[in-house]
Amino acid sequence: MLGEELSDAEITQRGLLGDRQFAVVDPATGKVAGAKNPRKWGNFFDFRAAYVEPPQPGSKLPAVRLTLPDGTAVTSGQPDLPQILSGALGREVAFAEAQPTGEPRATAEEYWPDMDGLDFRDTVTDFDLPPGTFFDLALVHLLTTATIDRLRALYPQGLFEASRFRPNIVVSTLPQDQGFVEDGWIGHTLAIGDQVRLKVTGACGRCVMTTLPQGDLPKDPGILRTAAQHHQVNVGVYADVITGGPIRCGDAVRLA
Repeated sequence: MLGEELSDAEITQRGLLGDRQFAVVDPATGKVAGAKNPRKWGNFFDFRAAYVEPPQPGSKLPAVRLTLPDGTAVTSGQPDLPQILSGALGREVAFAEAQPTGEPRATAEEYWPDMDGLDFRDTVTDFDLPPGTFFDLALVHLLTTATIDRLRALYPQGLFEASRFRPNIVVSTLPQDQGFVEDGWIGHTLAIGDQVRLKVTGACGRCVMTTLPQGDLPKDPGILRTAAQHHQVNVGVYADVITGGPIRCGDAVRLA
């Protein structure tokens, strides 16, 4: 679902505090539902999700407020939430919380459009999520403004905004930093503010999700096609957490 833009957050060993702690699950298959398979699930980006109050370190997570496409707001504390979501999505679903034990490991499915440069074409594949989480592949996703600017230059007709790519952290780069800046971070440690240290592990491969309408952004297959043609379908990088702590807008980001 659409998330929210934060001015500050707490980085934990599990990524941003509260991030993807909950998911909608198909009880018939046990797979996590979502925008990666829009042919089955419609557009999850017609829904919004946000905590009713900011999560705090060391405290129980607050309830999640879910806003449905018709504007109805419900919370994760409601006993009838699965029934409400099932009605809104048009098929039976359950509402689940990630279990720290990681057993059983969650799986999800992904539709690959018929497009040059993708590993698969016009098919659906399954993939395992990291144990104990509802993340796709890694705990933290970073994206630079330089990369967004580069994609805009390559495909001026497209509306490239950070929200299309759903990064955890957007890094504003200097004017002299141009192109796919994050590529040079892979294998290095990134320092954010005084405390947080992240190990950049690899490129973030993109999927059909980036082409879907969300908010004011229209459907546009050209978004993914541009990434496929010019950057091996990668937009941004993934990272693991070395040292957690608070981050906020305006913090300095540097290679350590």
